[in-house]
Amino acid sequence: MSQPKISIIMGSDSDLPIMQQAATIIKEFNVPFELTIVSAHRTPKRMVEFAEQAHLRGIEVIIAGAGGAAHLPGMVAAISPLPVIGVPIKSSNSIDGWDSILSILQMPGGVPVATVALNGAKNAGLLALQILSVRDKTIQKQLLAYKKKLNDEVLEKVNKL
Repeated sequence: MSQPKISIIMGSDSDLPIMQQAATIIKEFNVPFELTIVSAHRTPKRMVEFAEQAHLRGIEVIIAGAGGAAHLPGMVAAISPLPVIGVPIKSSNSIDGWDSILSILQMPGGVPVATVALNGAKNAGLLALQILSVRDKTIQKQLLAYKKKLNDEVLEKVNKL
């Protein structure tokens, strides 16, 4: 696969079943990506190095998923100049996911993190593709076809009623 444009990171391998949804949708668009674990709490030096170097490696968008205290998206956004999309994950130690949601959503002024729904990694993947589509007309055409497909699927259901 060629140089990744999107980096999908997560705090733990227990987040993989959710974050795999982002990888799956990005694969459908044939956009190169990478997938790895970067823990804000257990590997803080790795996280800082990742955030400092992602744009130098050609990454254009970061999708960061985290459960519990969910500091990963915000900490990466504090360091990296790239857009960061946060995926709050309902983990085993989570308070119904609210801790993750609020940790990612309530960022201070000056450190934005785009936030999708709880366990919403598929939408994070689509948002990353939409960001890339501003410059890449091939991805933009694919997104238009994808949206038409969604529209057609709903109309098929309407016709079946």
